[in-house]
Amino acid sequence: MLKRTHIALGLAIALYFLPHINGNKFIFLGVVLLASLLPDLESGFAAARHHGLFGLDQTKMVYHKNHIIHTYTFLIPLTIILAIISPFLALPFFLGYSFHIFLDSFSINGIRPFWPLKHKAHGKISPGGHIDHVLFYIFLGMDVIVLFMFVMS
Repeated sequence: MLKRTHIALGLAIALYFLPHINGNKFIFLGVVLLASLLPDLESGFAAARHHGLFGLDQTKMVYHKNHIIHTYTFLIPLTIILAIISPFLALPFFLGYSFHIFLDSFSINGIRPFWPLKHKAHGKISPGGHIDHVLFYIFLGMDVIVLFMFVMS
């Protein structure tokens, strides 16, 4: 999936949970958004391509190296360590990171969610393809709706 799709979903998830957060809401939001991009560090965000959202260059994921960073095997112990060090950061980190992995499980490249097990979860969505663009706009619409609900409450 494109970075913007991961960010749009991460924002929707963060906004959904925001009313239930007792700590600093800006830190919560920032950690969710940052964590929603972290798994793609292993691929170096692949090659850049212009997609026109507000005139910004977006990153097209040309490939995914199905290594440990795109796995729940990596995420769960990392979240536990983070919970020990800074409990407030553990939930937003887990939310952003896990929804990134979940979203990538629908891509044609897929992921190996429980590495080192060989099972691969994959779907039919091409990164940067038509469905990826549609998902981005759906998640963007969700962002607007949830933000509106948050402001009105």
